[in-house]
This record gives sequence, structure tokens and C-alpha cells, in this order.
Amino acid sequence: MSSEAGRRDIRHRPLHIETTERASLAAPRGSWRIRMLNLTDTSVHKSCAGLSRREVLRIGALGLGGLTLPDLLRAREEVAAAGGSVRDVSVVLLFLQGGPSHIECFDPKMDAPSEIRSTTGEVPTKLPGITFGGTFSKMGQMADKLAIVRSYQSKNGGHTYQDVVSARNSLKASMSALYARAAGTSNPNTGLPSNTLVLPEAIKPDLKLRGNFEKNALPGLTAGGSLGGSYEAFNPVGGGAARENMELQLPQSRFANRRNLLSSLDGWRRSVEDSGRLGIVDRYRQQAYDILLRGVGDAFDLSKEDPKTIARYDTTGLFDMKVLNRYNDMYRSSNLLGHQMLMARRLCEAGCGFVTVADAGWDMHGNQNSLPRLSGMEPLGNQVDHAVSVFLEDLEERGLSDKILLVITGEMGRSPKINGRGGRDHYGNLTSLVFAGGGLNMGQVIGRSDSQCAHPATEAYGPENLLATVMHTLFDTTAMRLRTDIPSTVSELITDGHPIPGLL
Repeated sequence: MSSEAGRRDIRHRPLHIETTERASLAAPRGSWRIRMLNLTDTSVHKSCAGLSRREVLRIGALGLGGLTLPDLLRAREEVAAAGGSVRDVSVVLLFLQGGPSHIECFDPKMDAPSEIRSTTGEVPTKLPGITFGGTFSKMGQMADKLAIVRSYQSKNGGHTYQDVVSARNSLKASMSALYARAAGTSNPNTGLPSNTLVLPEAIKPDLKLRGNFEKNALPGLTAGGSLGGSYEAFNPVGGGAARENMELQLPQSRFANRRNLLSSLDGWRRSVEDSGRLGIVDRYRQQAYDILLRGVGDAFDLSKEDPKTIARYDTTGLFDMKVLNRYNDMYRSSNLLGHQMLMARRLCEAGCGFVTVADAGWDMHGNQNSLPRLSGMEPLGNQVDHAVSVFLEDLEERGLSDKILLVITGEMGRSPKINGRGGRDHYGNLTSLVFAGGGLNMGQVIGRSDSQCAHPATEAYGPENLLATVMHTLFDTTAMRLRTDIPSTVSELITDGHPIPGLL
């Protein structure tokens, strides 16, 4: 069905709205009680992405329904206050959970002794004298569109994502949460959350991946820290602080036309007239109207995409994820990364400023908890190679290369010396870091490692430089310094850091 046909279909379906009441957990005693707005249905038709229409449209409204009323109404005020400080650029952070080997990825060191050099060999790139690990041939052929930092170190030896994405700042807030605080929690034109997390389950909601350390560490990846839960990433899979206080379900089979929608919301409005919050409800009613009619859910619905594009991004045929899922450290590995990246592109196009894509299974010790030796590099490396190369080609074809910055990293690298089991252990002195697009200077390698791939041989860069690079890409720091609507602790984290030289 075309997007226009879908919109016509939505406008002429009946709508059922019901309200329930409960006390706000965050509100003091005696304060008003939150009215729950539920638009429900029994439709279970599935999209090609595995989402039911119920789920897709429920997701689509979470710019409205995923926040408390004060949070949601504050969002537009925040965006207005942001003024010209927010650039027309989005960031996609591809976070490789577990700690990808910097050697097997983008610094193969084939001249080093056998116990150090890449076990997957190397492939040539478009940059003279530069090679990548053997599973990154497609990315190698577009290295002129990448910037690889070979002297980056996460300074992190464990699976603590928050230390990397926050650079251990005083607020303990992730990059994406800082963005949401300064740019606003939702896009004022579409209602789409400005900070979103895309997991494999967002592509295939019935996917049952078991939990392990990677799942436990996930909250830190987009943590709000002392900024609060309102600024954490929206996770369309479900749960989280963004969905605790209000639920809006928008199944397609019970949508009304505009008149019925507003009539139903008018009834809900009358039910809270005595609450003293009528002004808020009026604004809320308008936001509900805006979001429902603008088709925000389309960004999460891959069935709206050209089937040829869906097939182009597809990575499900690269390996059988069930084989990887037998191992504890690979419980959350999936072959859905291609479609995760496609969803990330769609979200950016729809107005989301910061999308985090999580890909798990990179903790390759070579023990009983992962595939033997470093053989996990074959499936996971090939998947990243395909997904990223198609993503970048797609952006270029759409004229979006300068509008979307891709950042690829993980919480750490791996030990230079291969251990006795043929794997590599935790290592924070060197870590993979790649940039693409966003208007940054591409076609370069920044810094270099020593001959053993153990330490930076040139100036070292850390998470604080990564954070500064991303913030300076997303914001006009001069305009940001003039803002009085956000705390100085937030604005200083955005403006005062030192980006990695040569990128901006």
C-alpha cells in the first residue's frame, strides 16, 4: 500500500478511545491523577518487518503517548528555545556491543607477529597504503567516504557502555540524552522522539533473544543520568521510563476521520475539566491530532519502504543467528542489522536527531561462551560490512550524506596478543572508531597505533573527544553558549570539549 493510500485508509476508519485513571508515581499526594488514553483494537495484520499494525501505530504515537503530559508539552517549548543552535544534522551511532577487535576490524597489522596480526587477514581500501580486516571488503572500497581513527582508546576494560557514551561526564548522561535535553525530546513538526534506540526486536517483535551482560548493560547506552528518564532513548520494543505514565495504542482498524477523532478527544477533555489542567489538555489535544494525522508511525514501518530497498539492506541470509545464540556471550546476536540500519535512516528522515543502533556478540574470548577462537568475526564482520556500505550508498543516493553522521564504535577493543584459546580479551588502550558523513572531512586515517597494535603511537583520543566531535556536529556551539534555557552544566558539556582534529 502506498503512503498516501495508507493515510486515506487511516482517515476513514472508526476510532475507539477509552480512558482509565491512576495516580502518577512521580506526583505528590493530592495532585491530579493521570488520565490514561488508550486507543485499542484487535487487528493483528503483520508488516513485512514483523510488526503488527497495532504495534506500528502504537509506536507511531509515542511522540505523544510515551511521555508524561508535562514532558510532552515541554518538548515544543524546548525546541523553540533551542532556536538556531540545533543544526540540521542527525547522528546514527552503531554500537558494537561486547568490544570489537580493533585489529580484525580496521587496523589489521599484518606485519606483526602471528599472535598479534589479524586472524581474518586484510583487504585493500581506496586509501593508498591502508588496509582493513578481511571481513570489511565493501567498506574498504568506500574508505574515501570514511574517517578511521586508529589512536582512539575508550579507556574502558569492561562492559560499561555508559562510561564510553557519556565520557564519564558529571551528569552521567549519554550523548543521545544530552542531545535530547538541548534539542527537545520530540520533533515539533512530527512528534517523533528525538532520541531513539533500535534493537533487533524493533525489526522482529516476536524475536526472543535471551538476556546476558549485553542486555544488562543496554540502559547505560542511552542513559539520561541526572538529566532524568525523560531524555533517555525511546525504545519501540517497549518498556522504559518513556512509557511508564501514559499508553496510547493506535491500531489501524479503529482509526476515525478527523471529525470523529476530535469528537472523541473532546469527550476526554471534558472528563478532566475539573483537574485544573485544562490548558494542558487543550494543547495535548492538538498534539494528538497532529501526530495521528501526520503518520509518524511510518518511520517505524518498513513495509512503507520500496521492497527493492528492503531487499538491498537485508542481512538475514548472511548467517544463521540460531547458531550464534547457542553461546552465552552471543545470546543477543542477530542477523537483522541491515534492517536496523534501514530503520535508522527512516527515523532520521522523519526528524529523529539521534538514533542508536545496537549490534551484539562482539565479546570474542574464544571460550565456551562464544564461537571458537575469533570465528565470530566472519558472520558479524560481514554483516556490518554489508549493512554499513548499503546505508552509506543509500544516503548518497538520497542526498543525505552531509545530513546524517554515522559513528561506529564499541565499549572497548581487544587484547593485541591472541590468548591461549585463540580469542582476544578485554582491552581499553585501543578501540575501533569510524565516522562517515555528517559534513565531516572524510577519506582519511587519523592517528596510528604502535607496531604491536597495543597503544597509540600518535596523540591519543578518548570518549571525551568523541563526545565533543558529535556535539559540535549536532549544535552550533556559538549559538548554544547564548542560550539561557538550559543549565550551564549541559551547555558546557556540549560546547567546551575538544573534537578530534581534522574532522570538523
